Amino acid sequence: MPKKVSANEAKQGLSSPGVPPVAPLGAQRLAVVVQGDEGSSRLDRVLAQRIPDLSRSRLKALILAGSVTVKDAPVRDPAFHVAEGDTVGVEVPEAVPPEPKGEDIALDIIYEDDDLIVIDKPAGLVVHPAAGHESGTLVNALIAHCGASLSGIGGVRRPGIVHRLDKDTTGLMVVAKNDQAHQSLTAQFADHGRTGEMERGYMAFIWGVPNRQRGTIDAPIDRHPHAREKMAVREGGREAVTHWELQEMFQGRDGKPVASLLACRLETGRTHQIRVHLAHIGHPLLGDSVYGPHFKTKASQLGHEAQAALAALGRQALHAYLLTIEHPRTGEILHWEAPLPEDMLLLERALKAAL
Repeated sequence: MPKKVSANEAKQGLSSPGVPPVAPLGAQRLAVVVQGDEGSSRLDRVLAQRIPDLSRSRLKALILAGSVTVKDAPVRDPAFHVAEGDTVGVEVPEAVPPEPKGEDIALDIIYEDDDLIVIDKPAGLVVHPAAGHESGTLVNALIAHCGASLSGIGGVRRPGIVHRLDKDTTGLMVVAKNDQAHQSLTAQFADHGRTGEMERGYMAFIWGVPNRQRGTIDAPIDRHPHAREKMAVREGGREAVTHWELQEMFQGRDGKPVASLLACRLETGRTHQIRVHLAHIGHPLLGDSVYGPHFKTKASQLGHEAQAALAALGRQALHAYLLTIEHPRTGEILHWEAPLPEDMLLLERALKAAL
């Protein structure tokens, strides 16, 4: 297996011992000569090994776009098998302006450097433009805030969104500002701390109280068979694992436990994972109209102050409070925690008041 060329070496046309250089042919063109131990390998794998500054997703997009040649002939198949001695040319187009426009939207920035930005996302902020949300999104805000420093993945200058939070879920999100950071963060989120330091933690207010202090929900998730806007636990779905630990329980008007607060940690990152998993074990999130509509009547068991706070919340009571990653350039372990937003703090205080 050939050694990877470092980011600086690739830019300078240098190589590690035994690995030929990636030769620059111009500002946006690179050339790779396939070596003996790379013969009969897939085109995309060879390029990923030899050009680590470009993410696998960007390399695939360049291949499919016809921007990669083998012996001067365009090859549009990422699985194409190269041969020893082949010269592979890669033309990297200049990043073009994105379709979304930058908008002056205030961001609660927790941390920022040349490679990444971490924000505390408020409730109601959609991450990506989509039908019904063509503007006013996090992407629009990041384009305006970061400008030309953003990643150019796929030839489009845009924020490197490597994970998402639902519109009405608050808390910590990290965004890549260049291809190297995007590639590293994507790998960390795919691994979810199984072999590295990456960790994501959530605070979740749920109906009822689990029958033990901590537990793990290991249940595959896929699209709901009848409601396509929802996810569901389904046999044959994608692996999904959520770890939880009971933090506090709250009494209702009758003095009996009615709700509780969990700290959840994700081992995988599926759409709506925590919401689906907690509903699956019979403890949906307070305020979750999608996965806990049948629990809405339980609000009558809360004290008057808690009922008012839950009504004012108007969304699922879920907050991404903890994020730990390895910095994509320096390798430093970075850790952040974000306190509950004001509406969830009010809910917590009202639940503690009991009556």
